[in-house]
Amino acid sequence: MAQVRHFLTLQDLSPAELQAVLARASEMKQEHRAGRDQRQFPGAVLAMIFAKSSTRTRVSFEAGMAQLGGHAMFLSPNDTQLGRGEPVEDSARVISSMVDIVMIRTFGHDIVERFAAHSSVPVINALTDDFHPCQLLADMQTYQEHRGSIAGKTVCWVGDGNNMCQSYINAAERFDFQLRIACPPGYEPDAALLAQHADRAVVVHAPHEAAAGADLLVTDVWASMGQEDEQRERAAQFAPYQVNRELLAVAAPDALYMHCLPAHRGEEISAELMDAPDTVIWDEAENRLHAQKALMEFLLKANR
Repeated sequence: MAQVRHFLTLQDLSPAELQAVLARASEMKQEHRAGRDQRQFPGAVLAMIFAKSSTRTRVSFEAGMAQLGGHAMFLSPNDTQLGRGEPVEDSARVISSMVDIVMIRTFGHDIVERFAAHSSVPVINALTDDFHPCQLLADMQTYQEHRGSIAGKTVCWVGDGNNMCQSYINAAERFDFQLRIACPPGYEPDAALLAQHADRAVVVHAPHEAAAGADLLVTDVWASMGQEDEQRERAAQFAPYQVNRELLAVAAPDALYMHCLPAHRGEEISAELMDAPDTVIWDEAENRLHAQKALMEFLLKANR
């Protein structure tokens, strides 16, 4: 059998493959809205392993697999041996022998890497502490649907150098755009990752400088899951890093702004922008469904 394809970071697919997945995602979105039957994988089973709670990830993957004609199985640490110390490698061997594809949302990125190394079926990273590539598929799909190709554009990340920021660094290389990162000193993304993509991504601590002329502004919560005890300190450090009308005013005239949700209105993004009639944030959220369906289709076909 051919080597199993996984999706642990954007780097697991070539730029051409990523573009094909996005084109297919937009096509599947139109098919879905037209009421087309998309059940091409009857009997296929998706194992959804959640060590971190979720709304959009669970709903989009579970609905997506049902629309593809398969079944999604929710596995939490409370219900499985994964939470009781069984080695990741052993769980991977067993689970992958019984299902067709696996999605994992967890803490350490090494967990999805170890699972994938011992899995006989495709593994999708549905978020780790280091990367969130599925959200980037939805973001890139959303930009393309509203503004066309993002190649050659300038993207501004505002906020914490977290897993989303690090996936945007990968995306800058994969989708051919420039990334400016506005974060408080001490909250930069991984130094090695930045160095690896120094031609694509740069840290500019001042938000207005980073946002100047940008085609897309992106943000996320200031304290991610597991950092709740730092919330107060982070709120003080990040106060100048809000995406709002004032920041949008220095960006390109037709700039979009995005947020992977859930949002803390009035913190990292103003309530005014969240509720603006022309916001694409809700399209971005819906596109998780379509992008992940296209991704699952790609991986299931590649593994046949």
